[in-house]
Amino acid sequence: MSLHRAHVSVLLSEAVDALAIRADGIYVDGTFGRGGHSRAVLARLGPQGRLIAFDRDPAAIAAGEAVGDPRLTLVHSAFSALDEELARLGVQTVDGVLLDLGVSSPQLDDAARGMSFRFDAPLDMRMDTSRGQTVAEWLAEASVGEITEVIREYGEERFAHAIAKAIAAARAGGAVATTGQLAALVEKAVRTREPGQHPATRTFQALRIFINQELEELSRVLPVCVSRLRSGGRLAVISFHSLEDRIVKRFMRDESRPPVLPRRLPVRAADLPAPRLQLVGKAMRPGEAEVAANPRARSAVLRVAERTEAP
Repeated sequence: MSLHRAHVSVLLSEAVDALAIRADGIYVDGTFGRGGHSRAVLARLGPQGRLIAFDRDPAAIAAGEAVGDPRLTLVHSAFSALDEELARLGVQTVDGVLLDLGVSSPQLDDAARGMSFRFDAPLDMRMDTSRGQTVAEWLAEASVGEITEVIREYGEERFAHAIAKAIAAARAGGAVATTGQLAALVEKAVRTREPGQHPATRTFQALRIFINQELEELSRVLPVCVSRLRSGGRLAVISFHSLEDRIVKRFMRDESRPPVLPRRLPVRAADLPAPRLQLVGKAMRPGEAEVAANPRARSAVLRVAERTEAP
């Protein structure tokens, strides 16, 4: 079997069903990837429907260009640029937004991307290989404190400081430039291992999230999604780890409740501004069959909310 596995879209039917697609609607796929969700959306759109798909990975955009569907507009950009790009395209409101967060299988399985400790490759980790700083470049100049903070905050790694010190000590003899070098350093610094997990898992996750500003991108785009959704439009978000899901859960919860005012403020509940979102169902997770077919789906969580008529 080829080492480069085809990307399998997680919670495919559940996510597309959640959008409650109208044949003539306008939809946004925030992460085209290899087009699994986008193709499913296009299959439900009529001739007047439209799909705008974002991705910051040039390889994903190249894959999208092969779709050849005039209803599909590709945007080479992070989804945090949603507001500006919709304005550029002359789109005021949309009927649904799907965000499939995290990293795709092709990115993990392509050694040249430097995202996995399974290969010894240049330590890159950028989702957009056409711009920005690589992890190797950042590690070459970051302080022990900065490295510690990133690995602790984004990887929830309790040995973050020991790992940061090991990286700093190693670069005195030359740059930490490959995934193999980094994985070996982490393996020595992590004193206890979690069953079934490589000791470098959390560190690689942390550095990837940091270098791509994944959590900041998510926090920026969520309010834009709400402001661009028409009344009745749906926001569906698939998260793959607790840091992402916490942001999505709290945002949807807060936007589905009236604002919290000081206790003694003389305002009736009926006079409070109506919330902009209402939650749709409970969080959904992949079933046993999907996880068995695609183990990377194991941690996925889908949350859905609908735009209300509130301004």
